[in-house]
Amino acid sequence: MELFTKTLFLCLALAITNGAPAHHDAAVDDASLPDRCDGMGFDAITPDEKGTTFFFRGSHLWEGFHGPAQLSNESFPQLDDIHNIGHVDAAFRMHNIEHLDDHDHIYFFLDDKVFSYYDQALEEGYPKEIQQDFPGVPSHLDAAVECPNGECMADSVLFFKGQDVHVYDIVTKTVKTKTWSHLPVCTSALRWLEHYYCFHGNNFTKFHPVSGEVSGVYPKDARSYFMKCPGYGHGGDDKVLKCSDVKIDAITTDDTGKSYLFTGPIYMRLDTRRDGLHAFPITRSWKEVTNGVDAVFSYADNIYLIKDDQVYIYKAAAHYTLIEGYPKTLKEELGIEGHVDAAFVCPDDHTVHIIIGGTIRAIDLSATPRTVIRERPLPFSDIDAALCSAEGINVFKGATYYHYESPMTLAMSRIAPEPLNVTRAMMGCEE
Repeated sequence: MELFTKTLFLCLALAITNGAPAHHDAAVDDASLPDRCDGMGFDAITPDEKGTTFFFRGSHLWEGFHGPAQLSNESFPQLDDIHNIGHVDAAFRMHNIEHLDDHDHIYFFLDDKVFSYYDQALEEGYPKEIQQDFPGVPSHLDAAVECPNGECMADSVLFFKGQDVHVYDIVTKTVKTKTWSHLPVCTSALRWLEHYYCFHGNNFTKFHPVSGEVSGVYPKDARSYFMKCPGYGHGGDDKVLKCSDVKIDAITTDDTGKSYLFTGPIYMRLDTRRDGLHAFPITRSWKEVTNGVDAVFSYADNIYLIKDDQVYIYKAAAHYTLIEGYPKTLKEELGIEGHVDAAFVCPDDHTVHIIIGGTIRAIDLSATPRTVIRERPLPFSDIDAALCSAEGINVFKGATYYHYESPMTLAMSRIAPEPLNVTRAMMGCEE
């Protein structure tokens, strides 16, 4: 499965600051600085607590997926001017929500020393011997990457040295060592959008964090995926989308808390700010839906995508696998006809609310067959999308939205409330 379809990605123009790959601007690069496109790879890769990913090589780093190199100590003071590090062997961001003193801190490793940073400041008492913080972990590491509970057996760190992987349990402080001889020697590693990548030179290989299994055709060239380089990818220009230009087609939050925004042929995960906001073609996750969506909603571990008069239902727990027998028509599945503008289901509810033109219809999803149990007029039409959460309902219309406390207040309203503006905190756009 590809990480990006570049052409679609660039059409969205949502290169969130440091959050998405952008073009390589040779005109602004200092010729004396290293070039991430030269194929030499990286010494370490890690995101920070804000979701910005740092790529390290020698005494320099690249902040985010685009832009020129800079000295590491410009972003991380003391990293080389005081301790004369010059480079790092490995780095990772700690995932330890039980101990907030450690959670989201970045750890850098050099030889037998470890450095801990938070908010780009070196913590008091560092550097330390690796064994003080990570007993049983060897020195002179090649790579490291966080692995939260649920993806690994417990909150862990994977430390790479040669073809040995030392799995460090951060709660018990114990280490289990595995040998993954099928993997290349990783010079850096990255957890990105719940997937794991071993970087080696200018290539990368995706692997399973527990078994080390590699699925798919690898290695692949990082210059076509994690950066924009001349002669790689599909070219084109990109820009940051302004909040005043936002127009979404659909939005939903599934039962696991993952939030998806759809616009045109692409979607974004809005709950991935720890990894940065990124755009992908809809077909990456929902391969049967090739022409965008009109509305989406989530219910009972399934996600419903509506396009024209078709309803596609995907099993969320099975990596969004289309349920056999689908798509079905709106009439077959929901007992309605017409062009659906928006749809939403509130948490712990069995009712889907469907907006068609200037009306809102309530359908009991627990009933068979499904039929409209209530229909009311709305104080506006031409709605783009709607989302219900514990805080209420947001009804989106272009770059503005209307907030309601409940489906009842929305259905009973005769005058639209004052519209609010979409913000960067909501959509990752530029204000």
